[in-house]
Amino acid sequence: MKHIINCLVENQPGVLARIVGLISGRGYNIETLNVGPTEDPTVSKMTIVVPGDSHVIEQVTHQLSKQIDVIEVVNMTNRRHLDRELILVRVATESHNARAEIVDLAALFRGHVVSVQEDSVTIQMVGNQETVADFLCLMKPYSIVDISRTGVIAVGREAPGASAAKG
Repeated sequence: MKHIINCLVENQPGVLARIVGLISGRGYNIETLNVGPTEDPTVSKMTIVVPGDSHVIEQVTHQLSKQIDVIEVVNMTNRRHLDRELILVRVATESHNARAEIVDLAALFRGHVVSVQEDSVTIQMVGNQETVADFLCLMKPYSIVDISRTGVIAVGREAPGASAAKG
């Protein structure tokens, strides 16, 4: 199972490296990682997707919460939340029919054509993890030439003050 962990961290040099080292150093994989500033310029938000069972996630969240630069750790997986990922995918178009099919499929997923080349089309698409996976599965028969993904970002949907505190 994939778990989404949000961390609020101090916006200081080396924090990202320490967090990544902490997780990978214990033999756990990071599937996606997204880091950006918050409304407070001294704080950054990290969204980390880690595959594993409940024991793995318990260990990861426990170790993260012990770090001096970490303000808050929240496992979003079983909480009400919204998650999104942005992808840019360039798909080969061998024929006019293939191009039309790709554009139609993209439209079904609320994707947008952002570039058209002679032999390919580039689609921008935003969705949750499952929607992105479904879209990419449908694009595979058309030969994906290149892909770039932002990684997952997530925000809670619970009332203010309902999130878990550090530790």
